[in-house]
Amino acid sequence: MDGYDVELRNATKRFGDVVAVDDVDLAVKTGEFVSIIGPSGCGKTTTMRMIAGLDQPDSGEIIIRGKPMQGVPPYERNVALVFQSFALFPHLDVLGNVEFGLRMHGVDKTSRRERARRALRTVGLEGFEKRRVGQLSGGQRQRVALARALVVEPALILLDEPLGSLDARLRVDMQSELKSLQQQLGITFIHVSHNQGEALAMADRIVVMNEGRFEQIDPPADIYGSPRTRFVAQFVGTNNIFEGPVAGADGNRLTVSTPAGDLVVAANGAAAGRDRLSFVVRADRVRWLEDGRSADNELPATVLAIEYTGSLSTISLSLPSGELVKMEQHESLLRHRAPRHGETLRVGWDAGDGFVLPDA
Repeated sequence: MDGYDVELRNATKRFGDVVAVDDVDLAVKTGEFVSIIGPSGCGKTTTMRMIAGLDQPDSGEIIIRGKPMQGVPPYERNVALVFQSFALFPHLDVLGNVEFGLRMHGVDKTSRRERARRALRTVGLEGFEKRRVGQLSGGQRQRVALARALVVEPALILLDEPLGSLDARLRVDMQSELKSLQQQLGITFIHVSHNQGEALAMADRIVVMNEGRFEQIDPPADIYGSPRTRFVAQFVGTNNIFEGPVAGADGNRLTVSTPAGDLVVAANGAAAGRDRLSFVVRADRVRWLEDGRSADNELPATVLAIEYTGSLSTISLSLPSGELVKMEQHESLLRHRAPRHGETLRVGWDAGDGFVLPDA
């Protein structure tokens, strides 16, 4: 297809009796940043290895820039890889590391030095050419690994947990740098991670993978706000899921009999004609109903735990039914009074804050 750098068509990979990747389809546009996320063992790294040529699919095909890759070895695919470990050579200086791929391709010394220096300027490491890898910080080593990938002018760059070995603060900084660099260069990035925060921050589209299958492929806002399956709702973000038979309808509002009680949710296309459904309420949609405030759905809830994460607090609540509910509150809302462990609060949300899942 025109305009696509990578296509997976019915790609399947087995290891013995285990189906690691199960009949998946994906088309990645030129210049797109796509993240594949999912739990450990879901098949995301195997998917990346098939694109790179490190594994061959047992059926289906991988196509890069319109060319089928069946039998094409990794070094002929014009694909660069960046690993979590960075895989830098400690006995070489920064320039030697960046030049390495060009040397393997037989590029003459003058040309490879010029291209390597240009790549280092691109990632903000001009002047670091003679440094040893051991003298660099984690973020600087990450940039060297990126420069080494960029210098061979690949069709796309594959990033396997590229920020996993960095500390939390540096990881956030590098997310911004990676996205900015990708947009600046216009090179296609396929990023594999178990960290949903990285994907939500950087990707143009996210692929959520589970047990070898692609559960949903959408922009981050849709993955976060409109999950298509229960798995996506549970894996991405902090969501509360309720389910039960439909007890009544009033215009666009449905009443669902859940273990927590009768709850009202706005109908969407997924609710049509169903007598039982599941719906999601994001934690940031659940409100603490103080001072006479009201909501379409109101419930008493006991505070079990409070997790402080900077400006946001995630409060775990127990309902009388025994179900657990998560509520996210910004610190500005809690400044005058924060909830206490064991305290019973009145919490709630409006019908429009719920999203009916397509699957039951």
